[in-house]
Amino acid sequence: MKRCCSWHSCGEATQDYGPELFLTHSVMRGRPQQVLFLVALLDRNLEAGQESKEALDEQFEAQRTVFIQCDVTDPEQLKGAFKKVIEHFGRLDIVVNNAGVNNEKDWESTIQINLTSVIRGTYLGLEYMRKGNGGDGGVIINISSLAGLMPAAFQPVYCATKHGVIGFTRSIALAANIENYGVRLNTICPGFVNTPILQSIDKEENMGQYFSYKDEIKNMMQFYGVMDPSIIAEGLITIIEDDTLNGEVMKITASQGIHFQQYSQTPYTSSKR
Repeated sequence: MKRCCSWHSCGEATQDYGPELFLTHSVMRGRPQQVLFLVALLDRNLEAGQESKEALDEQFEAQRTVFIQCDVTDPEQLKGAFKKVIEHFGRLDIVVNNAGVNNEKDWESTIQINLTSVIRGTYLGLEYMRKGNGGDGGVIINISSLAGLMPAAFQPVYCATKHGVIGFTRSIALAANIENYGVRLNTICPGFVNTPILQSIDKEENMGQYFSYKDEIKNMMQFYGVMDPSIIAEGLITIIEDDTLNGEVMKITASQGIHFQQYSQTPYTSSKR
């Protein structure tokens, strides 16, 4: 049975693909194809986290999910949440770092949520999952954005954080391979997804000095198209099931669906000393 930890985004302007953090453990039952997932949902928003758990409980068995209220920008809360998940499930197989906000006005908070918490969640995941540290291996998936692969004129800080998630994850994936962590790391970069974060462009308290450009962003949304969140779940499953994808950056767009970013330059790797 796979045990997974996932976290949700913070505040009103969330990505809302699910909780800020998913922590998962899996258990094989019966035939090899039958894999049960035990899921821990971490979210600052109590109501949103409980709703996510209730939705999973309706579809699966209630004992297979647990919700832990947690501010992912608080190092001690996040450490404590990981510890609780390990105590509850016994081990960890999958981590999905999903925290994200669009707030150009309070840009320092945006960096803390979108980038710093993802880095911290990744390191905590590696601490519990890497084989050289007593773990059984697994996969860590960090949610970025297409804005991490191109400029975003009216969301420069959001764009910077998403670029950072990609660079960090690709770099750690190389280190994990060299050091034989037994943990795969990937990034998913969706385009516009029909979630509450899209509503943030209509709020001055989120857009700040770029608020007057909200119609430009709406035109861009119309041009690129808005996707249903279910396609993000498809991307997650693809990465979880394919153990050959370490370090790959998945793009999900309305026009091309699920595909991967192609890089022209192969990163330098050295053998372990």
